[in-house]
Amino acid sequence: MKKSLLTAAALALLATGAAQADTLAKIKEAGAATMGVRESSGALSYTLGDGKYAGFHVDVCTRVLTDVQKNLGLAKMDIKYQPVTSGNRIPLVQNGTVDIECGSTTNNATRQKDVAFAMTTFVEEVRIAVKANSGITGIAQLAGKNIATTTGTTSVQHLRRHERANGVDFKEVFGKDHADSFLLLETGRADAFVMDGQILAGNIARSKAPADFRIVGEVLSVEPIAIMMRKDDPAFKKAVDESIVAMIKSGDMAKAYDKWFVQPIPPSNTRVGLPASEATKAAWASPNDKPVEDYVKK
Repeated sequence: MKKSLLTAAALALLATGAAQADTLAKIKEAGAATMGVRESSGALSYTLGDGKYAGFHVDVCTRVLTDVQKNLGLAKMDIKYQPVTSGNRIPLVQNGTVDIECGSTTNNATRQKDVAFAMTTFVEEVRIAVKANSGITGIAQLAGKNIATTTGTTSVQHLRRHERANGVDFKEVFGKDHADSFLLLETGRADAFVMDGQILAGNIARSKAPADFRIVGEVLSVEPIAIMMRKDDPAFKKAVDESIVAMIKSGDMAKAYDKWFVQPIPPSNTRVGLPASEATKAAWASPNDKPVEDYVKK
């Protein structure tokens, strides 16, 4: 009897997982989809306050979900926002809290074991932000310094692996999110903030004194950033990918990029000032969901 109960429980758990992996059915039944958003991921995804979110990936995901709504034949579909962090974004996708994560997540081989990624929409360069008067111009000047990074991210790992980091000893200090990490730099508790270049640029642009900060030094890593979904849900991934490819082919992806990275953005009407890189343009020219490992120069 005990064995049969355990078997029944296991089958029920499997059934729940299978149902949860059918995101299109879940959205159709609920008449709603939940978008994972970030509070301070540069111009990719950030909060405007009062439960409102904006950014390049928020726009892309809104378009994707609008296409999903049409394909499902829904007269109305609510889009709910769920703030996520670097530390909880993957679990919240896995457990069904979030249907589509639209932040600043790097597609890598390790994460692909737990979640799926859409076609790459942005290729990032990991850089170093410092105060303009710090005298720091690159990795060599980081010896003995406090380096801010965000919990759950991989940026400092890339710094440690960089060939010019040999013999450079520094201490990591962690922010709970990107805004917190930038605050560590802003208040002098950190001498540098290592993170995705657009996140650095976005936080600098929205700071009280943008001229007080500078992005310096070597490119530490080139990383494909992509929208994240539950694993083993090919129908939903196909719908997301088709919407993204349609945006690329129509030119709407480039227009959305220009809107958020080149033109003034709310709430302060500042410019991030980051035209699309050649790597980003290449990802649009040949849509793919390759992990960061495929970007490493051999």
